[in-house]
Amino acid sequence: MPPKITDNSGHIIADNQNIKTAGQDGPALVEDAHFFEKLAHFDRERIPERVVHARGVGAQGVFISDVDFSDYSQASLFKKGKKTPVVMRFSTVLNRPGSPEWLRDPRGFAVKFKTDTGNWDLVGIDFPVFFIRDAIKFPDLIHSNRPDPVTEVQDFVGRFDYFANTPESTSALTYLYSQKYGVPKDLRHIDGFGVHAFRTVNRDGKQYFVKFHFKSQQGVEGLNAEEIAHTDWNYATKDLYGSIQKGNFPQWDLYAQVLTPDEAKSLPYDAFDDTKDWVGVKEIRLGSMILNKIPDNFFQWTEEAAYSPSNMIPGIYASPDKMLQGRIFSYPDAQRYRLGVNYQDLPVNASAVAIHNDQQDGTMSSKTQKGHANYQPTSLWTDEAATVDQVNTGDGAIGTSAPKDSPYATAVYSISGRAQQAAIAPMDDFEQAGRLYRSFSEQEKQALITNLVNDMKGSSYRQASRATLVRDCAYFYKADPDYGTRLADQLGLPAKDVKEVAKSLSSTLG
Repeated sequence: MPPKITDNSGHIIADNQNIKTAGQDGPALVEDAHFFEKLAHFDRERIPERVVHARGVGAQGVFISDVDFSDYSQASLFKKGKKTPVVMRFSTVLNRPGSPEWLRDPRGFAVKFKTDTGNWDLVGIDFPVFFIRDAIKFPDLIHSNRPDPVTEVQDFVGRFDYFANTPESTSALTYLYSQKYGVPKDLRHIDGFGVHAFRTVNRDGKQYFVKFHFKSQQGVEGLNAEEIAHTDWNYATKDLYGSIQKGNFPQWDLYAQVLTPDEAKSLPYDAFDDTKDWVGVKEIRLGSMILNKIPDNFFQWTEEAAYSPSNMIPGIYASPDKMLQGRIFSYPDAQRYRLGVNYQDLPVNASAVAIHNDQQDGTMSSKTQKGHANYQPTSLWTDEAATVDQVNTGDGAIGTSAPKDSPYATAVYSISGRAQQAAIAPMDDFEQAGRLYRSFSEQEKQALITNLVNDMKGSSYRQASRATLVRDCAYFYKADPDYGTRLADQLGLPAKDVKEVAKSLSSTLG
């Protein structure tokens, strides 16, 4: 057996699978030193390119709201007819700058809304689900999918070894290896999903949970193996920019799924599990996004673009989703490392509203700094740098918290439970993967199986172990017996072995 995992100080880590939270639905705890060390180190693995989503293309445009969404959120952009500038970045998750755009990979779908109450970043992918449900596992997910650290060869042995121990990836892998979603026809023909549930608060303080979905007006289409073999390395960028140059501006409709807290609790799975789609929850159309401008400079408007789920505006807040809780820390931390602490002063990232804070100096400090009161609270109200908040304004009126009716205060909600490291429940890792498989045509099912087999079989010099492949097939068998059986047959594995492993799996997995 390998040695027990430790942190950088030599402390043995008992649980490297679950972030520490205040109860099952509570927020992440800052005291989870191992999690923060693990993610902070991961954020600094590459310089200067992004650790993930390095291969990208940007565009600019506008979001036009069609409805008043104020019954569910006081977010200012959702007023009928209101226009909000957007900065968009598409990307591949794993691959490096200059890599072929036809590689099988989720597509990053990041939108920066420059609202009149600050920037809101919706940072998602083109699938409704993700591969893991806890952010502490994110470095491991990426390492297992990167080229082998010994040979620098991308052989996917690590991917399917990791998957054999991470059944929650079953749905996302089914999307990734499908013909429709794995390699898109182009970037205009993909949907974008926020993936996470977010907490929203309306003008009366009532709270809801919401998932956001950009639905392509162009439809969703993928490339088959033969089309991929004859595709230009830069086909997606050329298609996107070519369409914009011709005035054929791509458009997406933004939808929201809304649940009350009680409705979220009643789902047959954890509502805050990002490996789950909210199946059957109706969508409300909020408006449309139009991409109508090619950025003036790739580096300044695509490479220096910095997105983070932590950028939320009044009316939209974090949910207990453990992956979201981790991304709130990790994304801005990675940007500070990559671009410096003043990255939000860059034009692509700058807010449309004036910034007043007490931050100063740091790498690449460029904004004008004046005044003596570079702190708060202060009584020096006439000083150029003076700022106030709603708790201590500096005039002797010292409160204990922001006013209850403040539109700027963070969401207030109850939490319960003991501080712990534990997986969510129920898990149900297979039902939605099976549902997706059964939605495919016979031709699409066969393409899915072929795509998986091509990567699962490994290379001429390195292959996954037989036990690993049997366990992989068992997960797909649990999703749908036909799925796992056909995959095992094409890999030359006895179906009875796959069935035995599937039968032995813990009932908590689904």
